[in-house]
Amino acid sequence: MLVRDAQEGIEVFMLKRPGRGAFPDLHVFPGGKVDQRDEGFDELCDSLDDSEASKLLAVNSDGLRYWIAAIRECFEECGVLFANRDSREFNYTDAAEVERFDKVRHELDDDGDFKGFLQANRLILATSRVHYFSHWITPEFAPARFNTRFFVAELPVNQLAVKHATEHVAGSWINPKNALRKFSTKEWQMIVPTLTSLRMLCGYCTVRELLDAVRTERHKIPVTPSLHAQGIQYDPNRW
Repeated sequence: MLVRDAQEGIEVFMLKRPGRGAFPDLHVFPGGKVDQRDEGFDELCDSLDDSEASKLLAVNSDGLRYWIAAIRECFEECGVLFANRDSREFNYTDAAEVERFDKVRHELDDDGDFKGFLQANRLILATSRVHYFSHWITPEFAPARFNTRFFVAELPVNQLAVKHATEHVAGSWINPKNALRKFSTKEWQMIVPTLTSLRMLCGYCTVRELLDAVRTERHKIPVTPSLHAQGIQYDPNRW
């Protein structure tokens, strides 16, 4: 969930999926699949090693790759890159670099070399600015099954979110309450993990307030039997 402060409060960037695939026409957050390209990034992260990341996710190993996938997919799907260069937060200030990076991010869905791209441009991933939010597994009745981790991060300074040219129909910033209204009027289609996350965002007035709660795990919600049946996971150490 990519978020920013706005006049009406927090806004979140949402994408509309095309009318094909397992979940057609849905409004979603940027994201995608963890794969082999997301391994071996320990030396290219500004914080977190695999041991710490795995502990946060309650997995035995390879936890860091979830952060890498979240950052890679965010870059691919909306052009926002959480990275540092020369120990400073990276931002787009050079027009030629913007054009070159945009070309790279559209190539990532064709198995582009994300690690090589970072090394060639002296970039270190800012994993410290991407925060673990929740864990969902689609229930048995879903048309496709996913084991999904949600993360939240604030839009970096001097960067713009722009939808992928072919992967999505639309992309827009929206207040979570307004997104929920669009669902209630059937203008937008969303599923339970997205709706629950939006409702959680509604409880905060600023991004700082939200991230402070997430860092200290005060954003927990009760996992009712109904929510559990729809995918959210019981975790006695987190939920």
